[in-house]
Amino acid sequence: MTEQGPAEPPSEDLTRLAGLHGVATSYSPSPDRTVAASATAVTLALAALGVDAATPGAVRAALAGRELELSQRLLPPTVVIWSGGTSSALKALPAGTRLHVETEEGETHTSVDELPPGVHRLTATAPDGRAAEVHLVVAPARLPTPTTRSHGLLVQLYSLLSQRSWGMGDLGDLAELGAWAGRALGAGFVQVNPLHAAVPGAPTDPSPYRPSSRRFPDPVHLRVEDVPEYAYVEDPARLRPPAARAAELRTAVLEKGALIDRDAVWELKRQALELIREVELGPGRRAAYADFLAEQGQALEDHATWYALAEVHGSDWSTWPLELRDPRSAGTARARGELMDRVDFHCRLAWLTDTQLTEAQRAAREAGMPIGIVHDLAVGVHPQGADAWAQQEYFAAGMSVGAPPDAFNARGQDWGLPPWRPDRLAESGYAPYRRLLRALFRYAGALRIDHVMGLFRLWWVPQGHPPTEGTYVRYDAEAMLAILVLEASRAGSIVIGEDLGTVEPGVREKLRERGVLGTSVLWFERDWEGDGRPLPPESWRADCLATATTHDLPSTAARLTGEHVELRHRLDLLTRPLEEERAEAAADAGEWLALLGRLGLLHGTGGGHAVSEEEAQIQAVHRFLLRTPSRMVGVWLPDTVGDRRPQNLPGTWDQYPNWRLPVADAEGRPVTLEELARSPRLHALLDVLRTAPRE
Repeated sequence: MTEQGPAEPPSEDLTRLAGLHGVATSYSPSPDRTVAASATAVTLALAALGVDAATPGAVRAALAGRELELSQRLLPPTVVIWSGGTSSALKALPAGTRLHVETEEGETHTSVDELPPGVHRLTATAPDGRAAEVHLVVAPARLPTPTTRSHGLLVQLYSLLSQRSWGMGDLGDLAELGAWAGRALGAGFVQVNPLHAAVPGAPTDPSPYRPSSRRFPDPVHLRVEDVPEYAYVEDPARLRPPAARAAELRTAVLEKGALIDRDAVWELKRQALELIREVELGPGRRAAYADFLAEQGQALEDHATWYALAEVHGSDWSTWPLELRDPRSAGTARARGELMDRVDFHCRLAWLTDTQLTEAQRAAREAGMPIGIVHDLAVGVHPQGADAWAQQEYFAAGMSVGAPPDAFNARGQDWGLPPWRPDRLAESGYAPYRRLLRALFRYAGALRIDHVMGLFRLWWVPQGHPPTEGTYVRYDAEAMLAILVLEASRAGSIVIGEDLGTVEPGVREKLRERGVLGTSVLWFERDWEGDGRPLPPESWRADCLATATTHDLPSTAARLTGEHVELRHRLDLLTRPLEEERAEAAADAGEWLALLGRLGLLHGTGGGHAVSEEEAQIQAVHRFLLRTPSRMVGVWLPDTVGDRRPQNLPGTWDQYPNWRLPVADAEGRPVTLEELARSPRLHALLDVLRTAPRE
């Protein structure tokens, strides 16, 4: 069944033109439904790709030009070869075409056979004189699959306070958690939220999924005392006021019910770091800093320049003086020189944070973790932030990423994140994407990719239009995957794709083919093509990270008790009568508990402490996860102490304290890292996983 979208559907010529640029003119929210995109959405998406389709005449001219270009083109701008395979683009070259390859290492070849992995330069010259110089990506056929099952912890780092934190969890806490979980709990990994750099200002957007930059980490996560120069500040008394105020922030969160105040934490850390910077680096440290500057190059200079300019002109670069809106302008170069001291400060912060992230991964691996820290890559960046400024030629102006209407959200979603232009990515050999991945894999044992379906296509929403008036724009998934596999294999890292929700047919299969693990959450694993009942453990997929919940979902205790329904009712978020929502939630939990009972999993082990019925049920949920073939099993850290509250409640902004809650017990009392390490309830749950046989 085909339905008309919210406005007039595209014409035949516009449909053909859109198809040649990867812009969809319809989408299928379910196998039996096809919805036509509006002509306006298609036209505006094409405009963001530099294609004029505003009038019928413009459409005809653009279509003729595109068809001529494609007919004369020898090769696309980026070509992919999987190790041991061939390229359809290269096979289609005219007979007698000469090839010349210059590899990343500077070697030359006249054939694409037996090339080393990398992104090389390929020149093809056809017998008729046509030539093409393109990027050639040679990638391993797939990432290696973990050979043994591992279990680990999932936590939002800011929520994990210790008695040493400055009001929110930090990288010292992460290193401590990894060292303890690896040694005492037999954990194989710790997964954290995105630690990308935030847009500065008060109040800062607390969501870690809307960062200023994905390329560089946020120095708010620094453990100030772990910076070596901290011990050598000339007048230590100057450090006491921020440290004392930080202790007050910590006490307020842990003992007085205060929310985590990222802005207040950062102001105190900034004050301390300004003092620490006055200490001259020793020769070894200076050499390490110089190496970091050289490795990161222009990208780091741009990043630090944006932060220095934001201190002067505010964090929305679209309101800066006109010449400063262009990172390559003479005015920006002049301002960079005038602000060189501040540019260096922000470069230094990036280096210090990178160093502590690397140390956290080292601590986890030394504790015996086969994977270590699993970092999270957000789907996009803030339109006013550093990446959007420095890489603006790669972003689609006037567009935002979101999601089309579905059964859960009839109005669709607009996430406020500018999408990358697929054409510019391909022309550059995916340079910004490669640099991004390489930076993250420096300190990641594994990388979770939020909304991994975005490697294939993204829902573009034109600014000023509702999400219902968007359309899908396709990316070269083969190239995006090849770059991902190449960089992950170089780093020896695992990749986990967050593939929850509506997934285009064939996407999960493509990801699995290349060794990218999926994400399976217990409450969503039902026999949707059959009777809709909970999926038995043997029917789960093996190539995935299996969990009971995520940061966007109710905790397991709240799900089992129905408290998530009561929370949404208190916030007036229910779309159906309360009793109807209660009944559905109870039935959902009841079906799962019945299955756990039939499998003989509903029993509690306490290791010396009395186990409540709820705690036994949470243990049973995780015993069930161990019955599945999933290669990774994750435990939401707040579940280990019975936390009721979600870290994020989608659909809310100021109605709920998203991204600002500490880990707490069943009564809502914050629990420190030190208390977690002593918690009988945590140890009883982790013993369920630690003593399970490994496959």
